[in-house]
Amino acid sequence: VQLVESGGGLVQAGGSLRLSCAASGRTFSTYVMGWFRQAPGKEREFVAGIRSDSGRTYYADSVKDRFTISRDNAKNMVYLQMNSLKSVDAAVYYCAASSRIFSVSKRELDYEYWGQGTQVTVSS
Repeated sequence: VQLVESGGGLVQAGGSLRLSCAASGRTFSTYVMGWFRQAPGKEREFVAGIRSDSGRTYYADSVKDRFTISRDNAKNMVYLQMNSLKSVDAAVYYCAASSRIFSVSKRELDYEYWGQGTQVTVSS
């Protein structure tokens, strides 16, 4: 599985961005998908995840009620809608996929496929 993120960029605080992740492979619909982020000098952290059937979504407390993860299994796409962006949201955002788990995990080790990342910069 190859993952390619897009949609990052520079946005003012309070603004919105929509990240996209395009996945290759015919088994995309069976993967749990996640978004992680890594800010300079910090460890990579879980942001949001969605089960293969889109039935359940999970969010880090820091982004709950501001970010929305979704997926389109017909298009092999997963999205992260980010609203009310703050300076603390600035980071490289990574898309991740897992065939090993049924429910969303916040642990990096549970995801075996990763994209290259897309930079999100928030100006104050």
